Amino acid sequence: MKTRLPFLLLSLLFVALLAACGGGGNSGPVPADAIAEVDSTPITKASFTALMSVACARYKAQGQPCPKVGTPTYASLRNSAVTFLVQQEELAQEAEKLGVTVSQKDIDKQVEQIKKTYYQGNEKKFEDALKKDDITLQQLEQYELRPNLLGQKLQAKVTSDVKVSDSAAQKYYEANKASFATPKTREVRHILVNSKSLAEQIETKLNDGASFAGLAKKYSKDKGSAAQGGKLCVAHGGSSGSCSQTVAPFDKAAFSLKTNEISQPVKSVYGYHIIQALGAVKPAHTQTFEQVKAQIQANLASQQKQTAWNDWLAKMAKDFKGKVSYQTGYEPATTTTPTTPAAPTTTG
Repeated sequence: MKTRLPFLLLSLLFVALLAACGGGGNSGPVPADAIAEVDSTPITKASFTALMSVACARYKAQGQPCPKVGTPTYASLRNSAVTFLVQQEELAQEAEKLGVTVSQKDIDKQVEQIKKTYYQGNEKKFEDALKKDDITLQQLEQYELRPNLLGQKLQAKVTSDVKVSDSAAQKYYEANKASFATPKTREVRHILVNSKSLAEQIETKLNDGASFAGLAKKYSKDKGSAAQGGKLCVAHGGSSGSCSQTVAPFDKAAFSLKTNEISQPVKSVYGYHIIQALGAVKPAHTQTFEQVKAQIQANLASQQKQTAWNDWLAKMAKDFKGKVSYQTGYEPATTTTPTTPAAPTTTG
């Protein structure tokens, strides 16, 4: 049963959401009750304290002590928290310009999806997970769900014009046609044992009408295929879907047998195999452009959207350069190029 929330520890999430994207900041003047200002909008000390309290609580929920003030760990956490709050304000200001919003309905939908995916829709299990991670629903929404949803919506908006034409996809196909080639494949089954004498005994039993599946389950060292009666799909010169390339002696025998024919013992580095071909060899072929066009367009679009998003974030960093001021003692030590907000990941 899932007992923890499907998200990163908050202190790690700070760093992963975005690299610092305001460029170099200025030290003061900012209001006394603020840690920073983003284009004249203050970020209050109260919001910073609340965020640090949540991070500390979740350290403890993970069995780790809260970093002590004055230690390098605390300084790193403080820098990450300040960076997170500044970045969220920058993104919020850009989102307003683009008409991008995250509604409570959006957040509620995300919460319900989490409950359904990880807790079978069980409200109590979800609440128990919140309690175990020492985070409230409001904190989860404010510090994890809302930032991720805002990032997703902004990225969708910024990259909405990205389209990949048929001609661009065709050009990619022609330049990478070899990657769309499928090797010849065949369905076979085998029994793997250590000694040639045992392999010969099994071959005799099979030729006398014994059950291949039964003998595979009883004798084969390859427990993965044995559970399937010895069945596996082999590919020549590469892999294709669930069909895998095998060692040379096995490969040679598997593709030379007639359908339903049983081999003599075949020696490989793993031992001795008895192989039976279950069907005809499916010849190698290359997928046509029409067969893979949609896949190519989707892949190219994904790459181009990522590039467009990175370019937009870089422009945002440039636009905010000189517009972020920090209270003395709060400016993060370093700033770097912005990256995409991190998606939630399961923690077991």
